[in-house]
Amino acid sequence: MRTDTRVTTPWRAAVIVLTVLGVLLAMNQVFFWNVGGLSLLTNSYLYLILAAFLPVVFIVNPLRKVPLAAKVGAGRDDDAPVPQESPVRWYDVLLMVVSAAVCVYFAVNGTRIKNFGWEFMAPTTATVAAFVLWLVVLEALRRTGGTVVTVIALLFSLYPLVAENLPIGVLQGVTYDLPTLAQVHIMGAEGVLGLPIQTAATILVGFLVFGVALQHTGGADFFHNLSMSIFGRYRGGSAKVSVASSAAMGMMSGSAVSNVLTTGPMTIPAMKRSGFSPTYAGGIEATASSGGSITPPIMGTAAFLMVSFVGVPYTEILVAATIPAVLYFLGIYLQVDGYAARKGLKGVPVSMLPRTLATLVQGWPYVLALALLTGMLFLTSSEAQVPYWVILVLLVVAVLRPGQTFGLREFTDFLVDAGRTLGNIIGIIAGVGLIVGGLTATGVSLSLARELVSLVGDNVVLILIAGAVTCFILGMGMTISAAYVFLAIVMVPAVIDLGVNPLAAHLFVIYWASVSYITPPVGLAAFAAAGLAKAPAMATSVAAMKLGAVKYIVPFGFALNPALVAQDSPGRILLAFALSIVGVYALASAIEGWTVGFDRRMPALFRVAAAVGGFLLFLPTPLTAVVGLALVAGSVLLTFLTVKAGATDDDAPAARADAPVTANA
Repeated sequence: MRTDTRVTTPWRAAVIVLTVLGVLLAMNQVFFWNVGGLSLLTNSYLYLILAAFLPVVFIVNPLRKVPLAAKVGAGRDDDAPVPQESPVRWYDVLLMVVSAAVCVYFAVNGTRIKNFGWEFMAPTTATVAAFVLWLVVLEALRRTGGTVVTVIALLFSLYPLVAENLPIGVLQGVTYDLPTLAQVHIMGAEGVLGLPIQTAATILVGFLVFGVALQHTGGADFFHNLSMSIFGRYRGGSAKVSVASSAAMGMMSGSAVSNVLTTGPMTIPAMKRSGFSPTYAGGIEATASSGGSITPPIMGTAAFLMVSFVGVPYTEILVAATIPAVLYFLGIYLQVDGYAARKGLKGVPVSMLPRTLATLVQGWPYVLALALLTGMLFLTSSEAQVPYWVILVLLVVAVLRPGQTFGLREFTDFLVDAGRTLGNIIGIIAGVGLIVGGLTATGVSLSLARELVSLVGDNVVLILIAGAVTCFILGMGMTISAAYVFLAIVMVPAVIDLGVNPLAAHLFVIYWASVSYITPPVGLAAFAAAGLAKAPAMATSVAAMKLGAVKYIVPFGFALNPALVAQDSPGRILLAFALSIVGVYALASAIEGWTVGFDRRMPALFRVAAAVGGFLLFLPTPLTAVVGLALVAGSVLLTFLTVKAGATDDDAPAARADAPVTANA
């Protein structure tokens, strides 16, 4: 790992101090400590959270970022030096000081803001400070979320200035003058201080720190070794390890790109050595990594934002997301197995793999941590408190455990990484609040849903397709959380009005917003993996899209069949899950052209029949289930009867599906 040339020792200290203050502030609020008898109003608390983490944004993120391709090696010589981030400049320091100062000013005046209605009638000093924080939040968003999302946020934040005069009726709304608009955005309850930052400051802080703690205490290595011990011996084992370890890593980080850059340097070379093409190896890593935002028990930021928008406990979201996540990773696994069988690829010799039981025994703290987290989420009344207790257990075990080094250096690294993660998330969410504020202040957010419903009539499929396209387009320029917040206001109410289950509707948006990470023309996770694999970026993105095909289909399934998000009777949920497993098997076999488990090539006509049947099995009616099962069974049976078994691309006999490989294989 190269030395961070930007966050040098003095700035590390600053990040640590700000992080500790911010986390202690969050804990004071979550645990109701009221230190010194001080009970903070919600708005004062949120301003202080911004005061702690906005300065971190300007420490860790330079004015201009090093391009991702330059960092991971795509398009440059292996011997070329990696571009270094610029050091902290005077303007970064100015932004740090200004952001902290104005946020503290608003926190001190939190009671006055509420009692005297500063949202609409503020003194001159507060109005000037509102303009300053507006600009600071936009710059923080640009550094963390990128230029595209910042331009979108700026336009939506200025939209109330002209809402009354727009020629399009559905976009017409209440108009504000500029000073009042600044006050509404910064001191109102629906702008920067809206639901997104409220959720982040109460629930999200603890879970993000837990994910960082799990990585820094050795969780990433443990999950990789556990995946190796379970899957490494089977054909295409190195790729199956990538799927499992990337799922675990993504569960911790929730970020597709950072997941690729963390696990990719280990998994991609191993896949290439075992016979996978560079393009396919990169596609596997990108597809598996992009599943982190949908993997319980620690999902991405958008899942926590759902808590506020849907108004349900996080545990309910966790349960709802479980079946779709299982189907997603099962689809990748089956396609990898089919590819390995078709290419005649073998697994890693057993003698070179860690033992499963020994790995579990050695990694007991991480198993305990996840078990504690999941159990306490279901058993305790305050889900926001749970991650802090588990973090304490992880850190105590890391310090006291024999043979594990977790001293002052490791602890400070953990705090710096936690500050970086929290700062970037808070920076994004504060900026997204401007989008929410612009739509809410004008009243347009309420009318858009009605207009969408009137436009499509009662056609739920049509509005889901339109929503999927919109999610994908927004996902190309915005983070998943930013796209989710926007669509949760604009589109999801319309989908719910047409009878779609609320949890399914919100998860639909998250799934489709995340597909842009693997889909051309953007595919950031795929491009990062291509750089590590030394493969063409666009071809890698196409391979990732093919491998992640289930991610494009499952959302339509659970939007139309709420049993797939556990919103039905236990019997219907089990039946829907069983049928969808068969559907994923059929889709994977059709896409890869190989009947997994029967080791036969699937002719084109049978592939089409299997794909259609697999899709029908996601739908909720008895007729589609019967037709789907008939198509899948017929295509597999006819393939078994008419095609010779075992012929690989190299005309070599393939191993049985997931048959253990010995050291001599």
